Amino acid sequence: MKKRFIQWMFMPFRFKFLRHEYEHQAINVLDVGCGNHSPSLTKRYFPAWNYSGLDREEYIIDAGDKKAMTKYYALDLSTDELASIPEHYYDVVIMAHVLEHLRNGLVVIRLLTQKIKPGGKFYIEFPSERSLTLPSVYGTLNFCDDRTHVRVYGIAEIANVLLENNFKILRAGTRRDKIMILLLPLKLLLKFILRKKIRGSDLWDVTGFASYVYAEKCEIFS
Repeated sequence: MKKRFIQWMFMPFRFKFLRHEYEHQAINVLDVGCGNHSPSLTKRYFPAWNYSGLDREEYIIDAGDKKAMTKYYALDLSTDELASIPEHYYDVVIMAHVLEHLRNGLVVIRLLTQKIKPGGKFYIEFPSERSLTLPSVYGTLNFCDDRTHVRVYGIAEIANVLLENNFKILRAGTRRDKIMILLLPLKLLLKFILRKKIRGSDLWDVTGFASYVYAEKCEIFS
């Protein structure tokens, strides 16, 4: 019980929207931008999920991550079509911190809406407009800290694409993980004691670095 509570406390923000509805279900999930050991991390919290990953390259992916994936799509969203991904198939599509690397992000969102079955969910997270005014910190706090960031997106334009494609917006706004904000002083103290660098991502929740949109695909009635 104690282990599960600690695990829940450190659960990534994107998972907290999905936990109550899908924690023990064998649903089909597409993770768009599946680097940084995302397959293994996802299966740690949701072992029953049928996890598919999509990325243009295997970025910080090891043998354990490959084993965790049911399917891997090696696609460049800037140039490749998404025809190889089945239509109306996925219960959940997650797209966290991918949009800002794309000039055609709204087109990609529209294409991905066709991959979600009616009743399925779409979670999108991306740097907020506020990130343009934040100070530079190691590991990205200001939008321009990462030179691969090419475009700032807003909540309204993303929500409009989803609305146009038969989605209902369930929640949207600034990412604020209250647990992480409360634990931040302890985290910073530990990093100081261990002489580790403070990363920009340590400060995302308290500074409002990221925005999100969480939406559900409406049922189609004949």
